[in-house]
Amino acid sequence: MAMASKLPTQLATPRNLHHHHTTTSTHHISSLSWRRNISPDGLVCPPSSLSPANSSSTGTFYMQPLVRCTAQVTGAVDLAPGTPIRPTSILVVGATGTLGRQIVRRALDEGYDVRCLVRPRPAPADFLRDWGATVVNADLSKPETIPATLVGIHTIIDCATGRPEEPIKTVDWEGKVALIQCAKAMGIQKYVFYSIHNCDKHPEVPLMEIKYCTEKFLQDSGLTHVIIRLCGFMQGLIGQYAVPILEEKSVWGTDAPTRIAYMDTQDIARLTFIALRNEKLNGKLLTFAGPRAWTTQEVITLCERLAGQDANVTTVPVSVLKFTRQMTRFFEWTNDVADRLAFSEVLTSDIVFSVPMNETYTLLGVDATDIVTLEKYLQDYFTNILKKLKDLKAQSKQADFYI
Repeated sequence: MAMASKLPTQLATPRNLHHHHTTTSTHHISSLSWRRNISPDGLVCPPSSLSPANSSSTGTFYMQPLVRCTAQVTGAVDLAPGTPIRPTSILVVGATGTLGRQIVRRALDEGYDVRCLVRPRPAPADFLRDWGATVVNADLSKPETIPATLVGIHTIIDCATGRPEEPIKTVDWEGKVALIQCAKAMGIQKYVFYSIHNCDKHPEVPLMEIKYCTEKFLQDSGLTHVIIRLCGFMQGLIGQYAVPILEEKSVWGTDAPTRIAYMDTQDIARLTFIALRNEKLNGKLLTFAGPRAWTTQEVITLCERLAGQDANVTTVPVSVLKFTRQMTRFFEWTNDVADRLAFSEVLTSDIVFSVPMNETYTLLGVDATDIVTLEKYLQDYFTNILKKLKDLKAQSKQADFYI
């Protein structure tokens, strides 16, 4: 593989916002914009912190920016000739996650040589090796571990996101900047990045703003790329609604009319590889959404019907989420909780997370009827799980008979 003569030694952290202030009678809001800086000598970016609101003696309310999302892009490097890289060699980042593991399985099924970047962990990701993938250990929060994982790789598929206990910026911003810089320096041919639908419309939410800034950073990097925004995973509904209903435990919901077009991660993986092979989609931003947008109550009602039992629903008013978020902003150690509550607040507002997919299906040459509906996905789940439960009860009764 063509190796860079010089790899980036310092990674960017969010900083140097352009501030466009809009003043109202009650508050001052700093909005975010993107600025690209070329620095041939690498990156020197002091870390920023999330700051609570400050109030002035005049009674005007000032909100410090939650995220400073400007990074410098390293200058071009000279690449020495090396061994040609096969287009089928891919690196999946975040391979153990809900989406990542479906990307790995789909890639292997389609004949790709799959390498999985996973963090060192007590329980190794043996299932990835069992499937036929190669597993390498690295950590996006430690940039020095990244370059070795990219040797011999043609395409990066980036499914990674931070763990709930981590600061949002650690992986989703600082780690991604380091990964993109290394990819550029080492001559990676294509980069697929997963983002969030409408992330450009919610700068007040740190996770969404970071996703949007990462999109811009990738676009400015010069890498051939495809950006895919997602609305929601059907798989996430199993643990959130299906299992608690079957176990007769509380199901948490809100009183908001938010609608989300959930999509099966297997369909997301399939469409991803169709997009990856289509050179006309290089540099494009696509949004994948399921066939229909659902409210929380509609999902719960569907699960109740398929499970054949009522749910014990505990409703959390949106006002409580907003108040909790405001309170956690006053304490440094709860900033990350506040950031995640900000995302939850968006998901529980009067917003529709969906887009028309007709044009995307045409671009990808996909038939809309081949996309799994939420009804079909949950029906298959409940049919299988209820059959297993029935078989277990039968085995238990048989054992009791022989006793």
